[in-house]
Amino acid sequence: MHTNVGVEYVEFTSDLKLMGKVENYMQQVIDTMRSSLRDTGVESLGRLYTHGKAKWLTMDPAQTTLLINMLTWTIDVEKAFDNIPKNPQAMKDAHQAQVGLLSDLITMVQGDLSKGMRQKIGCLITMDAHSRDIIEKLYLEKVYNSEEFQWQSQLKVYYIESDKKGQPFIIKIADAVFNYGYEYLGNGPRLVITPLTDRIYVTATQALHLSMGCAPAGPAGTGKTESTKDLSSALAKAIYVFNCSDQMDYKSMAGIFKGLAASGSWGCFDEFNRLVPEVLSVCSIQFKSVTDAISAKKTRFKIEGDEMDLDPTCGAFITMNPGYIGRSELPEGLKALFRPITVVVPDLELICENMLMSEGFVQAKILARKFTRLYFLCRDLLSKCPHYDWGLRAIKSVLVVAGSFKRSEPDQAELGILLRALRDFNTPKIIAEDWDIFFGLLEDLFPGVIVPRQRDMRFEDVILKTTIAQNLHPEE
Repeated sequence: MHTNVGVEYVEFTSDLKLMGKVENYMQQVIDTMRSSLRDTGVESLGRLYTHGKAKWLTMDPAQTTLLINMLTWTIDVEKAFDNIPKNPQAMKDAHQAQVGLLSDLITMVQGDLSKGMRQKIGCLITMDAHSRDIIEKLYLEKVYNSEEFQWQSQLKVYYIESDKKGQPFIIKIADAVFNYGYEYLGNGPRLVITPLTDRIYVTATQALHLSMGCAPAGPAGTGKTESTKDLSSALAKAIYVFNCSDQMDYKSMAGIFKGLAASGSWGCFDEFNRLVPEVLSVCSIQFKSVTDAISAKKTRFKIEGDEMDLDPTCGAFITMNPGYIGRSELPEGLKALFRPITVVVPDLELICENMLMSEGFVQAKILARKFTRLYFLCRDLLSKCPHYDWGLRAIKSVLVVAGSFKRSEPDQAELGILLRALRDFNTPKIIAEDWDIFFGLLEDLFPGVIVPRQRDMRFEDVILKTTIAQNLHPEE
């Protein structure tokens, strides 16, 4: 039997009879999905060493490929730590090997790939770029022992060969250990991991380890919800995002907590402090009954008078934008159940560099610096028009355009491709009074680079004829 998400098919590794009561066979579908992903992961590890990386990349679901890729990185780094007494340059050699792997992926993404394969390799580039940066940091900071915090604070995947039919893949970070969740999440994008994201991961995993929730707070657009969703992808847990409002009452919140506790899923409550104080106070009691049951290692627990099954791997995250109008202050009893973390402005340059690599750009570091400098200067120097957007969402839009230019003209210089994308994408929205400043900035950042705009002459001829037929002046 196949499951299908977008362009990816994953075959069940055991037969499944859809018979009997619906609630029974639906549970069997979930169990078979998890056992299939577990078996596929074990087989994929063997295939990597027998078929080589290039062929192996095409053989498994994206989720499994990312898991095994992270496992081999963990093995390589810990092997380098073991070799340091004999070879002081072992970590530097591991860094060069990681750079080589990343270069191979960037070369591969420049080719003619299917949509699903491009997405998968893009995710691998994102993960491997972070892996490269971590090994470089370990080498530069002279970390010689795998027990040091710089290494222990990373998400690491381990394989337990003796537990092939149980929990062969575990994830460690600091003193927290998690079983891989085997929830099929499809071939979706992954977040660029920055030092800020790493800190969020440590806080969130420690909260789960201590049977607590996690509460990221900070301005809009800093990645609170996305970081939580990416952590769920790394641990293969289903996560549901709920947009909270003052219309939600304690009964609907109880229903959500029951579902999360029984299924072992994670819940991310966006704008949690928009709930009214009366509901927040009842939420304290509801969530505490879940955390107390997890701490006591119970398999069943009571909430709002109902007795429920409990999966102790469930988790709750609340995101808040402090200081906005219409927000309530959290009760002290509720604050005590969540570990707080403040999320500040994301590292746009690092995010931009990783995304450029995912689109196949080799000179990603230089281009990312020019790109982000241009947008910072535009935000400061141009007029404050309401339709201007120089933030992360706008940057991502331009990068997709630049990637399509790169694939259509692979021999064109990368500086010219980025200049064309920035110029052609932004020109229509620049108002007359900002025209000179914007093009002046482009000339300063890309001195001597002249790239003609892409023109579709057939389309332009149609516009010309139509303009004349309408008795209008055909302005160039």
